[in-house]
Amino acid sequence: MTEEISTPLNYRRYQDGDHTWSDFKEDIFVGDASDKCPTYVHRTPPCQGSCPSGEDIRGYLQIMRGMERPPEGMAWQEYAFFRATDANPFPSMMGRVCPAPCEDGCNRNDVEDFVGINAVEQFIGDTAYQNGYRFAEPPTLTGKRIAVVGGGPAGLSAAYQLRRKGHASTIFEIQDQLGGMFRYGIPGYRTPRDVLDAEIERILALGDIEVRTGVRVGRDVSIATLERDFDAVLWAIGAQQGHGLPVPGWSDTPNCVSGVRFLEAFNGGRLQVTASKVICVGGGDTSVDVVSVARRLGKIKNIREKDRAERVIGGYAAHDSAMAAVREGAEVTLTALFDREAMTATETEVDDALTEGVRVLNGVMPIGLIRNGDGRAVGLQLARCIIDEKGIPIPQEGTEFEVEADLIVSAIGQGGDLTGLEELANDKHLIEADAFYRVPGRDGHFVAGDIVRPHLLTTAIGQAAVAAQSIDEFFANEIRSRRPRVDVHHFNLLNKLNEHQLAPTPYDHTQSWGTDSGQFAVHNYEDRAAQEIIPSQRLFLGHFDYESRNQRQDRIPTGDEVLGDFDERRLNLSEQQAVAEAKRCMSCGMCFECDNCVIFCPQDAVFRVKKDRSTTGRYVDTDYDRCIGCHICADVCPTGYIDMGLGK
Repeated sequence: MTEEISTPLNYRRYQDGDHTWSDFKEDIFVGDASDKCPTYVHRTPPCQGSCPSGEDIRGYLQIMRGMERPPEGMAWQEYAFFRATDANPFPSMMGRVCPAPCEDGCNRNDVEDFVGINAVEQFIGDTAYQNGYRFAEPPTLTGKRIAVVGGGPAGLSAAYQLRRKGHASTIFEIQDQLGGMFRYGIPGYRTPRDVLDAEIERILALGDIEVRTGVRVGRDVSIATLERDFDAVLWAIGAQQGHGLPVPGWSDTPNCVSGVRFLEAFNGGRLQVTASKVICVGGGDTSVDVVSVARRLGKIKNIREKDRAERVIGGYAAHDSAMAAVREGAEVTLTALFDREAMTATETEVDDALTEGVRVLNGVMPIGLIRNGDGRAVGLQLARCIIDEKGIPIPQEGTEFEVEADLIVSAIGQGGDLTGLEELANDKHLIEADAFYRVPGRDGHFVAGDIVRPHLLTTAIGQAAVAAQSIDEFFANEIRSRRPRVDVHHFNLLNKLNEHQLAPTPYDHTQSWGTDSGQFAVHNYEDRAAQEIIPSQRLFLGHFDYESRNQRQDRIPTGDEVLGDFDERRLNLSEQQAVAEAKRCMSCGMCFECDNCVIFCPQDAVFRVKKDRSTTGRYVDTDYDRCIGCHICADVCPTGYIDMGLGK
């Protein structure tokens, strides 16, 4: 009878206590074997881990810096475009308006300053626009067709990802044009319409994406019709209903409007002038857009009743564009519950608004309207406030004051307009979603974007990609047990090897020795990208010299210049600047051929992979007959790519 083995099996060459080196010198120069040798581990960089749309940021930065070579016959600019748009089909738009959580997470912040990822992304997108780059030819159709309800960032991104999987779609859009928040929520001087139109057209050019504009699902088309005519339905209708201020009389005061409706009227070309004194209550990016637009539009004296801003915003009329010729500057005030540093609006956007002549009042809350005999608001009552532990603002007694106003705009949040779709609504007037962006209890229904929870545009784009994947799995009757911890497009070494015709030899499952020289596997490589985001503490930051960020220039008019100024504000980097900025990337979690490990290894155990076998993510290897486990290679690795393992 075989005696039961009580000691757990391991793969260590030696056990603890078998031998103890006398000192570090002996460890390096006398030792000839170790159970702890370098292993090469790919991890997700924090920029990608912070990106809600899951862009392969490290990947396109490496292409731009020349580390990752494009396929033969393709310019690196186009290769970077393909890499950037694998997750997000709007590089030009998002490079301009994304608040860049990737930059907040960048490990380079612990050296001097983050890598300007947004600026590089805009360069990639604008270069693609200028050169007329198109997406790769999509696969043959599967025969499945999806109804995509909503033609904004989420809906268009979903249609794009679905077509790349072989599925056709029909987009139902309530507005006359596609674009959603890009077109109707963000002013054109931030998202230039010619570039936006080009990025939308590039998606539609994939083919088999039908567009039906001016259609409201729930009124013009029923849910039952969609379920009958399509194999799946994706709800991406956005949050188009602005929240009013929680003060008495708001809903029946004519010159109190939402920020969503204000911007929609402006971006739709109806609103040419605004009021003499405008107050916007908010603190986010929408509120900053409102006040910046109000400063540009200005006012006109003795405006007629039918031309009042609220009538245009409410859809009752449209301003004659000639009104703009006689406009004057308007007094514009932005109020926010929080202090300046706690506002959710992008810091640069707040700075720009101040430069343009907007007055900003921080740490205040609205407590009432001041109305005249006609029922119009002539002012807003405010008070200083504190925020309690539940996030609720509490007015401070004795701090009340008034600000005169002809137009009061609420930009304190948005919800869904589910008129005709009430059966889908939850108690927050949104649509419920599970972890895979399926609508609970409605087989074949999926949801993405602000109608799940109003958030960032990049979040909506990322949700659309996950929803498209879920739809594809729904058609294949595949069910994932759980979502990945990090929703990013991870680097995959095996895919890269296949791309360069360096695929390993298939393993024949026979016993083999000396696997460090075997060609049937990618030796000594571990992919933890789906589970781990590498922190700066794992990097050797001393390798990186101080390099100032290559900043793009913003053209911000002053308060005296802003009236009627609708030219684009954000100027693009030059190619030289964009490449230089890409070179500041520290390639967190992946080798970038610095050769530190090769140079500093005292045993010459670490070596470069031969050029005909090397590619991105596969530049160095180890001769384990020589390695003594001294740890130096791991200590001097700038990117945290090397772990000491193989026996741990």
